[in-house]
Amino acid sequence: MSVARRLVMYRIAQATTVVAVSALTARSGARPAPEVNRGPAQGPSLGGKIRLWTAPRPAVVPRAQWQAGQSQDHLPPAHYAPTVQAVIVHQSESGNDYRQRDVGEIIVGIYTDHVGRRGWDDIGYNFLVDKEGTLYEGRHGGIDRPVIGAHANGFNIGTVGIAAIGTYREGAAMPEPMLNAIARLAAWKLGLYGIDPRARVSLTSTSTSDDSRYRRGECVTVDAVLGHCDIDHTDCPGAGLYAMLPLIRATAARLQGRTVTSAS
Repeated sequence: MSVARRLVMYRIAQATTVVAVSALTARSGARPAPEVNRGPAQGPSLGGKIRLWTAPRPAVVPRAQWQAGQSQDHLPPAHYAPTVQAVIVHQSESGNDYRQRDVGEIIVGIYTDHVGRRGWDDIGYNFLVDKEGTLYEGRHGGIDRPVIGAHANGFNIGTVGIAAIGTYREGAAMPEPMLNAIARLAAWKLGLYGIDPRARVSLTSTSTSDDSRYRRGECVTVDAVLGHCDIDHTDCPGAGLYAMLPLIRATAARLQGRTVTSAS
């Protein structure tokens, strides 16, 4: 099956998930979270059962597809954090006039820049998302695992970095499918660890760089869904996308089954 065909199949799977979630939301105002007897992401007790603040795992195009034809054997061992506390939103600054069939090439270009020019061992972002709302696996190590990326100076441990493919400065058109996809990823990843996307969390810098915004050991309290500019000297993810973060947080919370008054 060709790369283009496989991408089409993943977009169909993604669309099916969106339709199902939209139908539930339309009927109830929020997606009901499953009720089980155990699990790490626990919400309030309901009738003797524990309610989990979980959300569906979104469809994600694996990196083997955008790296089609390239061996994965050269990749170094992945490193993992004990938990995920926050999702950090980035922009790729690669322009917005791309076509869907160009996305694989764009991601390969980002990978080549990170590994070739910057000397990193892999692409820095954990995930990427295009303007059509398709999610892509970035750094290797497992889509459902707390992989430590290289996307935020001093704050890679315990965070998930997702790059919106494009340039989203002030005044830029903000693609709704892209915003929804970021919310789906945040809802799922944070829900695995019981984190409300609207919460404030404490992160500790591990940076040893002299130009870091926060020195090693310094603790900072930030939103669980934040922009790269919140913890580093950068304009990323752009003023246009940054202004959408409150909407992304609220959407992610609803996807976890939370209501406006159920923050924890």
